Amino acid sequence: MDDSPKDPQDPQDRRAADRQQQQELQMGGMFTWRGRFGPMDLDLSEHTFSPSTVSVLMADALEVEAGDTVIDAGCGSGILSIIAAKLGASRVVGIDIARDTVAVASSNAAKYGVGDVTEFYQGDLFEPLPEDVEADVVIGDVSGIPDELAVESGWFPGRNGGGPRGSELPIRMLEGVRRILRPGGRVFLPTGTLQDENAIVSNARELLDRVTKLVERRIPIPNALAESQAAMDLVKRKVIELTPRGSRFTWTARVWVGARP
Repeated sequence: MDDSPKDPQDPQDRRAADRQQQQELQMGGMFTWRGRFGPMDLDLSEHTFSPSTVSVLMADALEVEAGDTVIDAGCGSGILSIIAAKLGASRVVGIDIARDTVAVASSNAAKYGVGDVTEFYQGDLFEPLPEDVEADVVIGDVSGIPDELAVESGWFPGRNGGGPRGSELPIRMLEGVRRILRPGGRVFLPTGTLQDENAIVSNARELLDRVTKLVERRIPIPNALAESQAAMDLVKRKVIELTPRGSRFTWTARVWVGARP
């Protein structure tokens, strides 16, 4: 394997990078989105987080006004960016830490007719944003379950969670919002009982005005995961909360909105 540095301006290196991105897209396959504006067949790679029930809840709760600039933190496949554009945003900027974010999300946005108002960057939270971006809306759907539960579940391609309590990454995202959100701009934030939800909501209320719950839903969790040592330890330490329902367990997901003062 050639590990030598690649020059993105070199045509040969650029073609090699393009070929690698196409191979990764082919390895990931397709996901059919049946939420808002669906169905849409989304390209995925082996590094892309597949849209989830929380993604559907976020899509349903999302409110965008014509001409808004939207930042989609943790954009994954780009589905919420696509929906923001279809709702009337004039500019949507998606960011994700996954290595092939730009290829995957750009492909999906172009396929569904919003490639001209969307742009995507790979990196940590808001770090890769162009300096001129000031948002009216931030979609804050970043990974937020405890690290050990992320490893046990296998839900995330990199098996990366949101920190030891699942709250650290969402809180860091909230702390970065002031830099890029216009006064009066809104943040759409998912939380749930599979993380230290109280810590996230408390921080949101310290940093934002009018933090309001928009929707909540109980979601089944596989028994094997609910009964794993990782989950049982987190329940015992009161980091997460699972609710018995018949022969299964559920957790509760919520979507909130708050405004920058």
